Amino acid sequence: MFGSLTEAQLRRRDNPDEGIFIVESPKVIRVALSAGMQPVALLCERRHITGDAADIISQLPDSTPVYTGERDVLARLTGYTLTRGVLCAMRRPQPLPLEEVCRNARRVVVIHSVCDTTNIGAIFRSAAALGIDAVLLTPDSCDPLNRRAVRVSMGTVFQVPWTWVDTPAHLQSLGFKTVAMALTDRSIPLDDPQLKAEPRLALVMGTEGDGLPHSTIDACDYTVRIPMQHGVDSLNVAAAAAVACWELRTR
Repeated sequence: MFGSLTEAQLRRRDNPDEGIFIVESPKVIRVALSAGMQPVALLCERRHITGDAADIISQLPDSTPVYTGERDVLARLTGYTLTRGVLCAMRRPQPLPLEEVCRNARRVVVIHSVCDTTNIGAIFRSAAALGIDAVLLTPDSCDPLNRRAVRVSMGTVFQVPWTWVDTPAHLQSLGFKTVAMALTDRSIPLDDPQLKAEPRLALVMGTEGDGLPHSTIDACDYTVRIPMQHGVDSLNVAAAAAVACWELRTR
């Protein structure tokens, strides 16, 4: 599972109950374990058995196998150099129902068609740090439990409730006003007072290249832009999400 299976094979869409994901680095593994994720197996450099992985190993059920080897051996096995020398395979949890994730939420982020794993992880980290209640993803977005996305998020994918949503329009029936982050003739500034006055907001973030589809923008209650200077018209989606989360956070 650490070297022979692709992310898609680990995910097991055809049989979700057997899905696995990989967590990298001791710090992130600890966050995952604290959040109740179920370990399947651990792989670490030999020196970490009595070092960085010692406390993790002590938390694992007795039946959990621990595999070890030297750094170069593990690099050949996995196909990449382990950043912190420790990997943990964990059982993939079942997605939460949308209504459950949103029940008490006042501010949520919707990730629409974003496929870059680094951006996904960074958006989760900003959402967690800035008080966003949940993250929702359209089915054509990257899996938040992708190994790199988990590492970039620093484990916040285990701390912020998240699930899948077919379209942002579904959130309007749950009482949210939807906010499309996009540059159009009808965009209002991010710091517009009427946005902050809304009791429940869903911030819809699109891809950097194409942005949000026109149909999605048209279906949202607001279209919003981040005021910028020096002729800059856009930010990286992860940076834009951080700015929007901060400005529209629950006060």
